[in-house]
Amino acid sequence: MTDLAAWAGMLDYHDLVAAGVSVAIVLLGWGAAILTARKAGPRMAEFWEQRAGARSEGIAARMCELVRYLIASLILAIAFNADDWPPLASFILGLALAASTALLIIGLVRGLHMPRWVALLLAGFAFVAIFARSIGGLKPITDVLNRVGFTLGTTRVSLLSVIDIGVTLLVLLAVVRLVSRVANQSIKRTKSLDPTQQLLTQKLVGVALLVAAFFIGIDIVGIDLTALAVFSGAFGLAVGFGLQKTFGNLIAGIILLMDRSIKPGDVIVVGESFGHVSKIGVRAVSIVTRDGKEHLIPNENLMTQEVENWSYSSPNVRVHIPVGVAYDSDLALAQKLMVQAAMEPERVLKAPKPTVWLRAFGESSVDHEILVWIADPEAGVGNVQSQILNRLWILFKENRIEIPFAQRDIRVKEWPQSLPEPPPAAAAK
Repeated sequence: MTDLAAWAGMLDYHDLVAAGVSVAIVLLGWGAAILTARKAGPRMAEFWEQRAGARSEGIAARMCELVRYLIASLILAIAFNADDWPPLASFILGLALAASTALLIIGLVRGLHMPRWVALLLAGFAFVAIFARSIGGLKPITDVLNRVGFTLGTTRVSLLSVIDIGVTLLVLLAVVRLVSRVANQSIKRTKSLDPTQQLLTQKLVGVALLVAAFFIGIDIVGIDLTALAVFSGAFGLAVGFGLQKTFGNLIAGIILLMDRSIKPGDVIVVGESFGHVSKIGVRAVSIVTRDGKEHLIPNENLMTQEVENWSYSSPNVRVHIPVGVAYDSDLALAQKLMVQAAMEPERVLKAPKPTVWLRAFGESSVDHEILVWIADPEAGVGNVQSQILNRLWILFKENRIEIPFAQRDIRVKEWPQSLPEPPPAAAAK
């Protein structure tokens, strides 16, 4: 208490007035930020939802608080840099500015669905950097961090450089994710591109953002690329062997999108996998089956294996439904009932209209095949077949058309007059 009283006694009238003014600026700045956020927050949230689309919920839900922290940080930053404040006033403004900036970073990073530790780490570094500037600068902290490290050849690796690289990487990752969301939504809203071209453009933009972030990060950190020339051969060899499949799948995915042989929404058959294409990713194509299972097929497999695309040139698909009737049935009536049953499901196209073919005279039935066309194979084929067969069963019952089942007659050429006597051992038992 004595030291605190002595320190307080050293403050002159000018210091106390400046401190009071700094407190008033902090209160007015936060008040203005709160009022502005109430008015502009909902509008900014609506604007962000339009720009970021379905993935906007993280930031849109936090938009009011983000606007509040942003306005407060701007007002405090302007006030902090507007004058050469005395130590106490600088301390108050710096503390308020560091707190509002840290809260802004936490809300923004968490709104991008990045881990909590990333948000806290970036906010902590921002708080320390801004607050240290208000009490004398970062030089004492950076000097201590720079002394902790080691020298590798002509390169000095210190704790400060490691922190710089880590913070730069996290910041660039957050910026790339933010810009990617805005760019993807803008591409989706482009009317001149079809869905496949939109997806291809999104993939190319994503790759371009990552490459740009890499070189920007190298420039910010100050790494000399010529110093890595020694390791370029080993790195290229590692990419050639270890990442060969990864880069192969990436290139294959881009080629698939460029030639449009397989598009999102297509119904395809690859080996034993049958379903509609949900997404063409960097590594694999996602195929969703009618059972709700998601098969991930590597992009390279779609380039090298035989793929059956049901909707490559047209979404219309013909469904074959085998039906057998008894030999003593009225075939003309049976075929008429088959066409009637095939016409009733809503998903069956009326043009071309359903037809019935007589396929063969089987062992116990006259074999027919009902042919119907549908325009939405991604909604399933078996359910249409089930509807037709269920209706056909009722029509056959009403019109006494029989569906035969296999029958076998067993003929015994000779039946023994008497059974042989069992052996003595068996009789004893």
